[in-house]
Amino acid sequence: MTMHITRRLFGAVAVALTVLGAAGGAAAQEKFITVASTTSTEQSGLFGHLLPLFTAKTGIEVRVVAQGTGQALDTGRRGDADVVFVHDRASEEAFVAEGFATERHPVMYNDYVVVGPASDPAGIAGTSDVVEAFKRIAAAEAPFASRGDDSGTHKAELRLWKEAGIQPGGSWYRETGSGMGPTLNTAAAMDAYALADRGTWLSFSNRQTLGIVVEGDRRLFNQYGVMVSIRRSTRTSRPIWARPSSTGWSRPRGRKRLRRIRSTASSSSSRTRATPAPEREGRARNKQGKVWTSPWPSS
Repeated sequence: MTMHITRRLFGAVAVALTVLGAAGGAAAQEKFITVASTTSTEQSGLFGHLLPLFTAKTGIEVRVVAQGTGQALDTGRRGDADVVFVHDRASEEAFVAEGFATERHPVMYNDYVVVGPASDPAGIAGTSDVVEAFKRIAAAEAPFASRGDDSGTHKAELRLWKEAGIQPGGSWYRETGSGMGPTLNTAAAMDAYALADRGTWLSFSNRQTLGIVVEGDRRLFNQYGVMVSIRRSTRTSRPIWARPSSTGWSRPRGRKRLRRIRSTASSSSSRTRATPAPEREGRARNKQGKVWTSPWPSS
């Protein structure tokens, strides 16, 4: 899906990133926040495009710690990040339920794709059913590169294997224990299949013979959420800017500024691929126009 740097996307990210900052009375304090986020948001180019705009607007530096979703949530639990920006809704809701954040904000979504070699040893190219594709990969014992890192993508992959009734393993199944980019490099080197978020795939250059072989299944929906770490805010002297109105993005003047930012972004060379979260959670459309209704699919 083509990225649209729209008012809602930039506004949502801006709200998320300005929930913690330096108070006016603490002028001597360095103004920065730490964001524990997924490797896909960094490797897809999202932060590379948005953060300079954010820092120029607010004067607040953003320090990104790129990790898998599970590791990013653990960083938030330890209080080592101000904001957690991840993509596994069940884990995010558990994070809130455990008391590490007060609420979760949906920010954007894209989708996962299955990529594979041109030789397509499992014969899945063009298949619209991702679970059937996984069954064929296992039956053929075709090479498959898994992130194996407790990331949102890895969790999504494991849900698909579970739905297929398969416990993957053996010489054909390679767990890299690394981020999306390195895993795609492994898949390219092995002529293997892999599950990838579309944003990182579109920004990935070392494709060799790899191409998208399965896409469009509603089970490939990939939503990103953001949360403020309560533990971090209680361990530091920096106050929480909890209300979106405090950022100014929700006011008419703020919306006008965001439209200007959107115009600038649309002419940039950013290759990020994602779509802003719908204003009312529970409805989203993929590029074919199919409507996903609440609850958004997770398995």
